[in-house]
Amino acid sequence: MASKFLIFSLLVSFQVLTSTLANETGFVGTLNRKELGLHKKDKVSHFKFFFHERFTGSNATSVTVVPSLPNYTATSFGLVGITDNALTVGQEPNSKVVGRIEGLYAGTSQTEFNLLVVVNFLLTEGKYNGSTIAVLGRNRLSLKVRELPVIGGSGVFKFATGYAETKTLYLDADRSTIEYNIYVSHY
Repeated sequence: MASKFLIFSLLVSFQVLTSTLANETGFVGTLNRKELGLHKKDKVSHFKFFFHERFTGSNATSVTVVPSLPNYTATSFGLVGITDNALTVGQEPNSKVVGRIEGLYAGTSQTEFNLLVVVNFLLTEGKYNGSTIAVLGRNRLSLKVRELPVIGGSGVFKFATGYAETKTLYLDADRSTIEYNIYVSHY
């Protein structure tokens, strides 16, 4: 009986201490998982998108903000760019638009052509309308298929995790066609 009382006393003390510490800071508290939708079983979804970048002209969708350093033009080290492209369901530029990819990229390697990619996939169709999937990672362009982490999202994709596979289907000085397969765990 004494051991049960001791365990109960320790649990109560821990709860009081935790609550007191949370209240003393003024900026942290406990969450109700149900209110956040985290009581549901998570699901894994696969999204397949294409986007079509235009690098030149008055309607460019990916633009260089800072050019690469002079000694690193082959690797694009130092390059910083911004992108805002329509997401389509097919690889043809005139296929159905289901969202946008908005973000930035930077040349981060002195020895090979790699980009640090920070992008949001903003969806505009059906139950996903207004939700985003956030991807951040190293895009090693020398590989045919590159893998980048899903680091979160908003709307339907709150607390999202997963990964994205991307590959370049077409690339020249004026434009590119990129495929993204996103595998995302969400509630």
